[in-house]
Amino acid sequence: MGDIPCSINCLLDIFVKPIGQGPKDPVVQCLQIKPIPAQDHAPERFRIVLSDTRYFVQAMIATQANNLIHSGELQRGTFLRLNSYNPQKVKDRRILIVTELSIAREFPLQEKIGNPTALDTFDISGHVAAYESSVAAATTATSFYGEQPPKRPTAAPARGGGFGGGAPAARGNPSGVNVYPIGDISPYQNKWTIKARVVNKSEVKTWHNSKSEGKLFNVTLLDETGEIRATAFGQEVDTFYEVLQEQHVYYISKCRVNIAKKQFSNVKNDYELMIGRDTVIELCNDDSVPKMNYNFIRLADLSSVEKDAVVDILGVVKEVGEVEDFVAKTSQKQLSKREISLVDESDTMVRCTVWGQQAKTWEIGPGSVAAFKGLKVSDFGGRTLSVNFSSTFMANPDLDEAHALKGWYDGQGNRDLSTFKTHAGLSSATGTSGRQDPIKTIAQVREENLGMNDQPDYFTTKATIAYIKHDNVSYPACLTEGCNKKVVKYDDQSWRCEKCNVTHPKAQYRYIMTLSINDATGQAWLNCFDEVGRLIMGMSADELEELRENNTAAHEKAFSDAMGQTFLFRCKARQDTYNDTVRVRYQVMSTNELNFAVEAAKLVEQIQLYSI
Repeated sequence: MGDIPCSINCLLDIFVKPIGQGPKDPVVQCLQIKPIPAQDHAPERFRIVLSDTRYFVQAMIATQANNLIHSGELQRGTFLRLNSYNPQKVKDRRILIVTELSIAREFPLQEKIGNPTALDTFDISGHVAAYESSVAAATTATSFYGEQPPKRPTAAPARGGGFGGGAPAARGNPSGVNVYPIGDISPYQNKWTIKARVVNKSEVKTWHNSKSEGKLFNVTLLDETGEIRATAFGQEVDTFYEVLQEQHVYYISKCRVNIAKKQFSNVKNDYELMIGRDTVIELCNDDSVPKMNYNFIRLADLSSVEKDAVVDILGVVKEVGEVEDFVAKTSQKQLSKREISLVDESDTMVRCTVWGQQAKTWEIGPGSVAAFKGLKVSDFGGRTLSVNFSSTFMANPDLDEAHALKGWYDGQGNRDLSTFKTHAGLSSATGTSGRQDPIKTIAQVREENLGMNDQPDYFTTKATIAYIKHDNVSYPACLTEGCNKKVVKYDDQSWRCEKCNVTHPKAQYRYIMTLSINDATGQAWLNCFDEVGRLIMGMSADELEELRENNTAAHEKAFSDAMGQTFLFRCKARQDTYNDTVRVRYQVMSTNELNFAVEAAKLVEQIQLYSI
């Protein structure tokens, strides 16, 4: 390289040659670093400009390299080696995805070398044709059979790595292209194929409400580099539900990559896949793909795990209860559950609840080792576990830990259940008996994925009202006691209730408020009904409606006075589906004004914990 550290023309070669045949570990100079505005729950990313002294191009770097920027090792003027990369063309712009890099420390920082030209504005078609002609000529001269030169990829899935790893070699994909690791998938690539095992498949979930109806299912996909969740809606449920089977391996391509909604999934990936009509799924007979990744904790250590955390458990099934069918009080739905007693070598027993169809079809008998992934921790009666919609379990897995646990059980653990320790002595964080919902910050509500299970979650949060939506803040309701259904204005002097089949001379307005709350950790939208609305607004919905019709200034002042108040909101969090999008809705069950004496006492207790 002489006096110039850069590999001259290497960026042109990277975009001219087929993926995987570009220059090896070329050295380039960093000309610029800019952070990319982050979306919700998205990891921090940076865009950099790289130069080979002749050309420059924009590049995206893997999040694993962020520490080089934070430490100052990678900055403007730094020379670096591109150990693994993937050229892409996005909306007619050339972008280099750098999945692995290293700092060329033998070269000191320098100002920009040369006067490089933007590779985006340079027509490389002549260079591509010249390269392919030279390859064709060389192949014809050396091969008796006249093999074809390598083709540049077009609509086929891209070869090479994405964020988080190097460019993998081809692995026998029937489409003839290389396979992306799951750990490298990101929205910045749209041509990829993964080879993954289905380690969990949900039941088909349906919904029907006044706004929409539909169905969905999701699967968890696993390979050597990580796991990712994929979801199908509507027609794709009919197309792919029977195709995708647990523990089978598939080639999957042409899915949409979205930012993961962490409140609905415990899969450890910043992204998730949306299965669409163009998605291609092919069965792969390859048993080398791992079957599951676990991070087991002992049953005795559950005492130090927070409520609503998600854990992996390896235990011996000690007892299996009968299926219990019951009707949920809130939704009036028919539900089923079964309780399992688990023990392990920590001499601890914990009860685990299995729900729905899984409870009815449970087949793991006493004395068997069971591996669970994604169990939810509850503090009901101490510490208990629950199998939620995204949990998976396996009987007698071929794991070293499982064989050791089975040996312990056969030698020491096969004894009366009463001899095991339990977590029954642990109390709820509220320190009271009966139904007392834990007090959570808004950040804790989101981090603990409250509302993501089939059953709603309840919590209490102390927050301040930041905004109240003015539109549709109330509705005209039926006057019949216990009805509260919306009535329709029949004429100027009557309102009709279709449910009661009666006509009233007037309607009673009731609140259906939507408000934004804030605390020191975040923001959330809550839905409130009449009783809560009366407390917040300080007047009935009828009175507010009268102000709206007769005194606009007083109507606006009523909203202004309501904002800025701080309350204790007892909320219910549960899943809701709208326009094929799953979300969590927070409904206020009750609201209390702050008792400042109680709040002050809590602060005193917290201060004393710090010995101040």
